[in-house]
Amino acid sequence: MSLSHTAAEYMLSDALLPDPSSSRAKGLRLELPSDRLLKFVTVGLPLCLVSLAFAREFSAGSQISCFSPTNFTGQQSAYTDTACWDSLIHHGFDAEGRAITKSLWALKVFPYSLLVVAVLMYLPYLLWRYAAAPALHCDLLFIIDELDKSYNRSVRLVQHMKKVQQASAEPERFWEEYERARRERYFEFPLLERYLTCKQHAHALVLVYILRNLLLLLFLAATCLYLVFLHLNIFFQDEFSCSIKMGLLQEEPHIPPLIPCKLVFFSVFQIISLSVGSVYVLLIPVVIYNALQLCQWDKGLLSVYEMLPAFDLLSRRMLTCPLNDLNVILLFLRANISKLTSFSRLNAVSALREATANKEDIDTVIDFMTLLAGLETTKPKH
Repeated sequence: MSLSHTAAEYMLSDALLPDPSSSRAKGLRLELPSDRLLKFVTVGLPLCLVSLAFAREFSAGSQISCFSPTNFTGQQSAYTDTACWDSLIHHGFDAEGRAITKSLWALKVFPYSLLVVAVLMYLPYLLWRYAAAPALHCDLLFIIDELDKSYNRSVRLVQHMKKVQQASAEPERFWEEYERARRERYFEFPLLERYLTCKQHAHALVLVYILRNLLLLLFLAATCLYLVFLHLNIFFQDEFSCSIKMGLLQEEPHIPPLIPCKLVFFSVFQIISLSVGSVYVLLIPVVIYNALQLCQWDKGLLSVYEMLPAFDLLSRRMLTCPLNDLNVILLFLRANISKLTSFSRLNAVSALREATANKEDIDTVIDFMTLLAGLETTKPKH
């Protein structure tokens, strides 16, 4: 018997978690994986495509090619290209033969508008970083630390119970005291449970998270509408008629009234706009899914910790409407599950508990650990 008690003592000593290192606070993830992917794509894609457009502009030179008259010199042809690129106004005629003009300036500012789009897509991330991330970091650090400490308290309680049971001359009296202590909740951890309950009545984090997704959804939709407007009005007109008869050249007879021009970069801008628009349309369901995650509880993590003594946030039906800060914290706890050392151990104990035949004798982690420690042989059967 002494050998089994020694083995149980070593087992319980090994079950204790080491003290948390200082790197835990530095390695916390304050963005969900899907949010991080959205940030990289929505901000990085327009920046990447705009840089390619600018690189092509610098390497190819002029972005316009005008068909000047044959009597123009080289300098006059260069002036024609420059003047038509500066104006970017199409001169045409309607069905009744009246002269009309159409500005193509949106093509000129298109690369810079994508830079504005990238800045707008970065604003929801800045909102989350400065309005919610500091408070979320403190909440996660405290809850992760308390969950691991609660696990260690349970293990130390089992160690103490094992020693008391070994020294007890009346095993029946020991188990009566144990059951009474459980009924009167002597094993509870009120600080952690009350803190989580308090977070159910707070809505600061969830409001900022919903606002972040709404802003991102608004910017994605506005960008798609802007690109649709460009395609319907401008991006099907790569040729236009330019007029340079203005200023000192207005009275020159040898200058034709209209000069045909062609936009060299037109196909590049079409590909860029189609790429950005199609990717943004595909990202809209992802943003909606991120927001809808808050409509249901992630009960998997808390259900594992209900094996701890008197930790019954779920069994006492304390989880009400999921639109609160606690649900946001649970989502980020799932993203930082590697920092929660006790979760993997309790999850393994939970799996063994499900595979145990006499489930009615195993209610908490204390019951399971006492079973492993050899105390179950003296515990009266229900």
